[in-house]
Amino acid sequence: MDAWLPAEHAVRSSLPLDVLLGLTLVGAVPFLLVMTTSFVRIVVVLSLVRSAIGAPSLPPNAALTGLALVLTLVVMWPTAERISHEALEPYARGRLTQSQLLERAFAPLRAFMLRQTHAKDVELFERLAHAKHRSAAAQPAAVILPAFLVGELRSAFAAGFALYLPFVAIDLAVASILMGLGMFMLSPPIVSLPCKLLLFVMVDGWALVCGGLIASFR
Repeated sequence: MDAWLPAEHAVRSSLPLDVLLGLTLVGAVPFLLVMTTSFVRIVVVLSLVRSAIGAPSLPPNAALTGLALVLTLVVMWPTAERISHEALEPYARGRLTQSQLLERAFAPLRAFMLRQTHAKDVELFERLAHAKHRSAAAQPAAVILPAFLVGELRSAFAAGFALYLPFVAIDLAVASILMGLGMFMLSPPIVSLPCKLLLFVMVDGWALVCGGLIASFR
C-alpha cells in the first residue's frame, strides 16, 4: 500500500500542471493562429478583394473572417493531423511530458512554415536576432516566425495587386466613358460598382479566389 502512495501523489500533483498548460494553450490560440498558419495570407487577400470591388462593408467582417478560418482549416488539416498523431495522442496516453508535447506539436508547424518561407527572410531575421548561422530547419522559433509572417504578407499583397488590376481597368474605362459623354456630374463608382459585381459573379470570383489561395500553399 505504501509503495503506491508516491505514484498516486505524483499523478495528482501533475493535474494542476496539465490544467495550467491547457489554459495557456487556449489563451495562445489566437496568437498561434495568426503567426503559424495560413490565416494571414488568406484574410489579407480576401480583404483586398473586397476593397478592389469597391464595397468595403460587403461581405461583412464576420463573414470574411469565417471564410478565412474555413480555408485555413482546409490548408492546415494535414498539419493538424500530424500534430494529433505525433503529439496529442501519445500525450493523452501518458507517453510524453509537457515539454515533449510542445516540441512534437511545433515540429509539423515548423515544417509547414519553412515550406512557405523564403531564404532571404530567414537570413534577415537571423541577422537581426544575432543568431548563429545554421540551416533553415535548425533555426529557432524567434527567427522562423517573423520570417514566415513577412513572407505571408508579401505573398498576400502580391496576390492582391494581381486581383486589383481588372477592377482598376473597369474604373478607368467607366470614368473615360462618362467623361466622353459629358456626364461630369455622375460619380464613376456609381456605374463601375455594378459592372465590377457583374464581372465578379460571371467569372465565379469567390470560388476562383478561394481555389487560388488554397493552391498557393506548398
